[in-house]
Amino acid sequence: MPAGSHPHDVAPAPDGAVWYTAQTAGALGRLDPVTGETRHIPLGTRSAPHGVIVGPDGAPWVTDSGLNAIVRVDPATDEVKQFPLPAGRNVNLNTATFDARGVLWFTGQGGVYGRLDPATEVVEVFDAPRGRGPYGIATTPDGDVYYASLAGSHIARIDVVTGAATPIDPPTPNQGARRVWADSQGRIWVSEWNSGQVAVYDPAANTWREWRLPGDGPQAYAVYVDEDDQVWQSDFGANALVRFDPASETFEVFTLPSSPASVRQILGRPGEVWGAESGTDKLVVIRTR
Repeated sequence: MPAGSHPHDVAPAPDGAVWYTAQTAGALGRLDPVTGETRHIPLGTRSAPHGVIVGPDGAPWVTDSGLNAIVRVDPATDEVKQFPLPAGRNVNLNTATFDARGVLWFTGQGGVYGRLDPATEVVEVFDAPRGRGPYGIATTPDGDVYYASLAGSHIARIDVVTGAATPIDPPTPNQGARRVWADSQGRIWVSEWNSGQVAVYDPAANTWREWRLPGDGPQAYAVYVDEDDQVWQSDFGANALVRFDPASETFEVFTLPSSPASVRQILGRPGEVWGAESGTDKLVVIRTR
């Protein structure tokens, strides 16, 4: 990517493009993986974008902590539309997900989570039940929404109707739950930054399991479950992407060619797993097909 981009999050789109947040450039980047060409779309003065996802409308949606707003970029015209948070709620915006009704939910490490209904353009903010820490967030196949609290070392389930959040504690204390993702069965996979583990919570059985990543000093940052229910993590300690097979309970390590890659987020589409190398101004893809 262009020097100084510091790509934080990445989102491959159905049309073949790949979006990424150029955090230090205050822009949203678009990569054409066929030609390798990139372009940046400025998001506004003081912009510091963190997360990006592709919404049901096919557009990239950004959580921008510098603007303290949710931002939508029109993929056809590059038009930027900001949805500011309520006055006085500067919350260090982090990550977003869409629920089954098309409502966008987001986290703020300052101790909040919230929602934006694109139909009404109304933004609501809720205080997290245990304060600081909400970080990663994801939606299950059934439409349930869960977030991870890094500072609070727990995950929480959000009632998408009332907005209430219920904390759920992993077995390991102070594990540093950083990001979450759901598999096809609705189980919640969690990257545990402090403990170097990947964990899974089964809501149906109300049970947990945890596995430590291989090697010395693993640091599990991002987590993503692909279309085959393979669980991918980024390991800062090994400078690698790591694939975990829940069926065999085995890990496979893919050491990254650039160091320190510092992959802070992973997303994919069928046959591809993408990571944002914030430490090297690169995006990385592993093609599994």
